[in-house]
Amino acid sequence: MERMTFLNQPTISNNGIVRPTLAEINLARLTANYHAIEQHVAPAKVLAVLKANAYGHGLVEVARHMETLGAPYLGVAVLEEGILLRETGITTPILVLGGILGNQIPLFLQHDLTITASSVEKLQQIEAAAQEMGTRAKVHLKIDTGMERIGVHYYSAEELLETAVHSPHCHVEGIYSHFASSDAADLSYSHLQLERFNQVLAYYETKGLPHPPLRHLANSGGILQLPQSHFDMVRAGILLYGVYPSDEVARTVTVRPSLTWKSQVVYFKVIQPGHPVSYGSTWQSDHLVRAVTVPVGYGDGYFRRMSGRAEVIIRGKRYPVVGRICMDQIVVNIEWDSAYNGDEVILIGAAENGTRITCEDLAAWAETIPYEILTNINTRISRVYVNGLENDEEI
Repeated sequence: MERMTFLNQPTISNNGIVRPTLAEINLARLTANYHAIEQHVAPAKVLAVLKANAYGHGLVEVARHMETLGAPYLGVAVLEEGILLRETGITTPILVLGGILGNQIPLFLQHDLTITASSVEKLQQIEAAAQEMGTRAKVHLKIDTGMERIGVHYYSAEELLETAVHSPHCHVEGIYSHFASSDAADLSYSHLQLERFNQVLAYYETKGLPHPPLRHLANSGGILQLPQSHFDMVRAGILLYGVYPSDEVARTVTVRPSLTWKSQVVYFKVIQPGHPVSYGSTWQSDHLVRAVTVPVGYGDGYFRRMSGRAEVIIRGKRYPVVGRICMDQIVVNIEWDSAYNGDEVILIGAAENGTRITCEDLAAWAETIPYEILTNINTRISRVYVNGLENDEEI
């Protein structure tokens, strides 16, 4: 397996050793996931969603990889993410999915970023800024079909569409909406949203206008469960990274996790009965045990609320994290098994014997969703990129 460079700059000591806690991103797995989604939704295009540091996988490196795969569009949440990608040489079209402020518009235009126009007022501001700068803005119109976040309501969208038709300095390239619950078993609300979106699209037919601009609605749940929502393009988020958006969703596309989170044992000790471990003295053994310390904690995104629940893999076996999770360290009870300084510790991923801990496991221990687990693996954790599909059938 080929190992590639670090994205984040790790702290390097004089002898060149870096912190042993890192996230390993398998680019070959990302490739396989992308192609599986692409094949499933064809002839629709696939927009690769890279917001929140590419769901914890590393914004710039994942964008570069998607560009090599020929992804036709990238999506980010905020202006700064788009600017960073442009400044690092990414030339693929980039849609900024979040809301905007008027004073940001010139920066969108300077960096050739596609703007989400979520109201008549926003579209008018974009038109005015583009006219003043002597350019033409690339715009996607945002329709609120039931999310109640940003976007003009579906029942009052006609004014936005009319304004778009009469905005010569705006190239209205796309029109889109967002599902609120497409990853649920009950898809009744998603079908209602789809119906509302189609009602808005009917405007183009009733006005005798050309084919509507690039239409997109499906997120990961829509990709998996609502083929009628694929339209011209889909937005692949968490599914691209090999994690399903919920336990309820139909797994109509086979994807595999592309991120492994690992560390190493840095200390071994024997703990006497009745000697409590970590802050608050919340755990102690009633018998002699061996324990190891691992340099990861809530300062890295390994949530404190997993205390008393989390497990890790050492030498192919799962062991419990005991005591409260600290900012920078955890303690693992290995009972009377053996472990040594430098032994690999898997936080998310699979051992060679098939024993695994998933992103979903951490989400359950933290009482949250996989999205939050991935996006909270912070930049103190170096990302290392590898190419290879060894043990692919095991994960």
